[in-house]
Amino acid sequence: MRSTAMLAKGVAGDASALPAATALRMATYNGALALGIAGDTGSLESGKYADITAVDLGSLESQPIYHPISQLVYASSRNMVSDVWVGGRQALKSGKMTTLDENKLLAAASHWQEKVREQS
Repeated sequence: MRSTAMLAKGVAGDASALPAATALRMATYNGALALGIAGDTGSLESGKYADITAVDLGSLESQPIYHPISQLVYASSRNMVSDVWVGGRQALKSGKMTTLDENKLLAAASHWQEKVREQS
């Protein structure tokens, strides 16, 4: 078994040091397990909260794909997320928020930016 320090050093220089499927499980189920909520979330099972993210791997920047899980874990970025469902409800559809008003969020961010500037 490798030590954490060895894994950290190996991952920094070699993506194969931590298999993609292991990294994905660490980010999902093992994360929920560490938080003590694995009975409610962390894996797609009947009776658990259904949080799902769809990632578009069909764009030019994600080609070629040799192993979809490796592509997802090591080479995908947030701009490839196309759809998101939280608790079974769609929150992002084709890259657009369905439950939040983007213009209101931008206005609020601008308001707080001004407040911070006033304090500086």
